[in-house]
Amino acid sequence: MSVMSAPQFVLPADRPLTVADLDLTPDDGCRYELDDGVLVVTPAPVTIHQRVLHRLEVLLEAACPPEFEVLPGPGVEMSEIQYRIPDLVVVRSASIGVADKNVTRPPELVVEIASPSTASYDRGRKKTIYAQFGIPAYWIVVPDPDQPSLIAYALTRDTYSEAGRAAGEQRFAAATPFPVEIVPAALVTARWRR
Repeated sequence: MSVMSAPQFVLPADRPLTVADLDLTPDDGCRYELDDGVLVVTPAPVTIHQRVLHRLEVLLEAACPPEFEVLPGPGVEMSEIQYRIPDLVVVRSASIGVADKNVTRPPELVVEIASPSTASYDRGRKKTIYAQFGIPAYWIVVPDPDQPSLIAYALTRDTYSEAGRAAGEQRFAAATPFPVEIVPAALVTARWRR
């Protein structure tokens, strides 16, 4: 019987980490983000998270005008020491190049699918950072099978205010970045209907 050990990696400890330092992290399915130069690691998403992500992507893509693009899980580089990997973003097509490694301009929409371990971070610190970067719309989707919900925030000056919410079978009608309707229950059910 052979035993394999996980590869080790060493990051600089004498300074804030930068986006360039993330090239040293393993490709292990975890998300490696930076919060003012501090490494934030979240585990690979669970199945319900992936279901919701896929369905949101399909719904947004179907409603998406040609000047926008829907991208699942891109890196958003807000500065050298502030880097996030949202679950889904909508960007203006002209704002990204084919060779771009990360999104470096504010997306039009950022979507986070909350898990029990990230819910307070998504509603607190991430919300603050996304607002400071100037992202016009921020959605948090809670994939609770019994009570799924979506909360939408709109940027006013440099802070978010609630722009709408829906739970269960309620319809959320977004106007920003483009018109689309989302029913939270349809995102989590085993049998999907658009």
